[in-house]
Amino acid sequence: MNYLDFEKPLAEIEGKAEELRAMARGNSEMDVEAEAKALDKKAADLLVDLYKSLTPWRKCQVARHPDRPHCRDYIAAIFTEYTPLAGDRNFADDHAVMGGMARLNDRPVVVIGHEKGHDTKTRIERNFGMARPEGYRKAVRLMDLADRFNMPVITLVDTPGAYPGKGAEERGQSEAIARATEKCLQIGVPIVSVVIGEGGSGGAVAFATADRIAMLEHSIYSVISPEGCASILWKDGGKMREAAEALRLTAQDLEKLGVIDRIIKEPLGGAQRDRQAAITSVGKGLESLLATMDGIDRTDLVSARRKKYLDMGTKGLAA
Repeated sequence: MNYLDFEKPLAEIEGKAEELRAMARGNSEMDVEAEAKALDKKAADLLVDLYKSLTPWRKCQVARHPDRPHCRDYIAAIFTEYTPLAGDRNFADDHAVMGGMARLNDRPVVVIGHEKGHDTKTRIERNFGMARPEGYRKAVRLMDLADRFNMPVITLVDTPGAYPGKGAEERGQSEAIARATEKCLQIGVPIVSVVIGEGGSGGAVAFATADRIAMLEHSIYSVISPEGCASILWKDGGKMREAAEALRLTAQDLEKLGVIDRIIKEPLGGAQRDRQAAITSVGKGLESLLATMDGIDRTDLVSARRKKYLDMGTKGLAA
């Protein structure tokens, strides 16, 4: 278990309980179960206290937790007959973006998502989930395919933002993001997006310009990272806690603002503590959100999606 900074007291208690049980395994005469159970109870109570009112900065830490399920985990567990498709038919295949055709509860869909990687080797290979232009152009190709064959599009968002490197800029990073966002607004099939971790900047918007947007309970979605915001506004990256508060980047804030449509509950302690339960919740959420668009005409779907984004930001304002 990887513990976050604010979880250190929890780590100590759980560590002591495990230590006691390890000692008992090496000595059959020791009976520590009652003491270990008392520590388990103390740890469970502390976990509830820690997670019942997380600050925005702590939610950022949870959203970035390395043990959270990633895109490939959701695809493997929720979808069947997944057939990956690679390349943008122009420059290369971007491993930070994975996607292809699959079935969700036997319904044909196209699934696209950011993949961060799960260890050092795969994180480097996946560029930490930061897509290059070819990744967004691959997504556009897959959305065109979905539109042609009348298959809903599901996107799983988990990126700190689009890759800002020199090569990406030379190959038209901003144009590729804009084209992906434009394509989301054009296709006549349902689009459902779930922010499963970080939803950073235009790199996230390019996949999340959807009919229905959901966020996991402890995920974040923002125009810029708290560290980047603090560096710009206060010239001090250390003020990321204040920036996180100001950005209104939590699922709870964004639901109130009308930016997202649903919050998907996470297991107590975050998705990293019970990966399978989190994956199951996302699967049920996807099926439920897709069902809300059954029977809607293609023209009406595109029109409603466009109106959704034109109206965004007016919630709660007087007419």
